[in-house]
Amino acid sequence: MTATGRAGAGPGAGGPGGAPSAGSGPDGTGAEGALAARRRAEELHARDGTCAMLGIALLDAAPGRARVAMRLTGTMVNGHGTAHGGFLFLLADAAFAFACNTHGPATVAQSAQVAFLSPARPGDELVAEAAERTRSGRNGVYDVTVLRPADGTVVAEFRGQSFTLRPPGTAGAGTGRDGSDSGGGSGGGPAR
Repeated sequence: MTATGRAGAGPGAGGPGGAPSAGSGPDGTGAEGALAARRRAEELHARDGTCAMLGIALLDAAPGRARVAMRLTGTMVNGHGTAHGGFLFLLADAAFAFACNTHGPATVAQSAQVAFLSPARPGDELVAEAAERTRSGRNGVYDVTVLRPADGTVVAEFRGQSFTLRPPGTAGAGTGRDGSDSGGGSGGGPAR
């Protein structure tokens, strides 16, 4: 279960029939796998200029999971004085990016949806918790809960679909799904 009480296919959950899922066992959920996943997320976070500019902190990462936090400022509100949805989406997307890149190969977003459930205001500290739900081939599905820890309020729910790029030097190694450089992810390339 996540901190929000939702069961998930996170580390050690196994696949269908209790069989280990991709990323479980010594290469995924063991001590070495957990450290490697955390290191990958930390390295990606260190290169993320948007997270640095907005003060998004990486709190934790494990295979297929990540938690990030951000304090809402007065410049992050809409005309109603509540958190602008774009900033909530961005926080959830950052957690999604770190979670789906814990497995190693560069992974990008192919689509995402968000539901805004409760308003947040300047000064609120928000935490986004991302959890992998499933991976099949080079595709994955991740759920992210954005919450206000001060009172446990869920502010938004986000679902992202990921696509893992092929490593350079392999057949069809471009950024596009067909091996071209035509896109296939957030911003048309390995932005995550």
